[in-house]
Amino acid sequence: MIAPYASNPAESRGRRFPEPESPTRTVFQRDRDRIIHCAAFRRLEYKTQVFVYHEGDYYRTRLTHSLEVAQIARSMCRELGLNEDLAEALALAHDLGHAPFGHAGQEALAQVMEPFGGFDHNAQTLRILTKLERRYAGFDGLNLTWETLEGVVKHNGPLIGPRAARSGTPPLPRAVAEYVAEHDLELDSFPGLEAQIAALSDDIAYNNHDIDDGLRAGLFEVADLSEVPLVGPIFRAVGEIEDDLEPQRLIAEAVRRLIDSMVTDLLAETRRRIEAAGPETAEEVRRFERPLAAFSEQMRAHDAALKLFLLENMYRHYKVNRMASKARRVVTDLATLFIAEPECLPSEWRRATDGPSTERTARVVADYIAGMTDRYALDEHARIFHISSSF
Repeated sequence: MIAPYASNPAESRGRRFPEPESPTRTVFQRDRDRIIHCAAFRRLEYKTQVFVYHEGDYYRTRLTHSLEVAQIARSMCRELGLNEDLAEALALAHDLGHAPFGHAGQEALAQVMEPFGGFDHNAQTLRILTKLERRYAGFDGLNLTWETLEGVVKHNGPLIGPRAARSGTPPLPRAVAEYVAEHDLELDSFPGLEAQIAALSDDIAYNNHDIDDGLRAGLFEVADLSEVPLVGPIFRAVGEIEDDLEPQRLIAEAVRRLIDSMVTDLLAETRRRIEAAGPETAEEVRRFERPLAAFSEQMRAHDAALKLFLLENMYRHYKVNRMASKARRVVTDLATLFIAEPECLPSEWRRATDGPSTERTARVVADYIAGMTDRYALDEHARIFHISSSF
């Protein structure tokens, strides 16, 4: 029972390589299962967003974050009559292409790759799903449906054309754009509603778990949140429940209410936009001039205020800056060395290169480093750059 404008698995555009479909699962359920079983998904357990993996066992990793996004996306799609399985697949896959060490690692790898066609984590996810995973006898990648690949690449909106320009989307790096263009994903349109919901579920999840992790790490205090719109009032309301409510209960209850407030607002605004636009098919959703899934204007302002608070009090905290500086150094050192000296790569990766400092070699190096976990990158850096008496 799905809405007419939802992504119907029976009407999927199919897979790049034809294969018999499962008698017990829809095409989107099969996509989700293939993502869960792939190596890149397992590596998310040791990839982080803000904290390096060894900083503490209780901070979110990219794996736990992806699970939280999937839970939020499924719940909202169920309410809106959309395809839960497609939304779940997109939520679970959306971070597969991230380099180790979160945004710091991504920035460092993108800077090293700039002379060689660039690096983009969404396009890297596409490379993983269509090329780098090698689990099947008949093809590289996971051979996912067109709708899943489209949602992975375009979940934040169109990448080219007037719609992208109006959204302020920066142009893709040259080599990245060329690879994405090979897959005919209609980059000038919005994705289906499931992808739009998954993208906003990502915002809801990381904003709220960063509050939780930032408080747990002592980067800021509950009192510091008092003037943040929406957040401050909710923390005050929870604090009034019981005078001596233990801190962890207060934080958990407040974060739960924050997530509920954002989800409720998103559902209401999305329903309003759907009713006004009146789409009758998923294709019509793609052709509108603006996304149909969105927060209200007031919630967008609250979201922006929270992001600004987290930027100033968490992402730019000196402890986080120190971790980010180390992370950039590790990624930069490894990428620079391997591009200049590909003979230092493991054998299976070296065989794919074609000499020092070429674009092909650099892309192989980017694939290798983007696939690393935080722990593996640190160990690899230590093996290569920590000089000792024994080699």
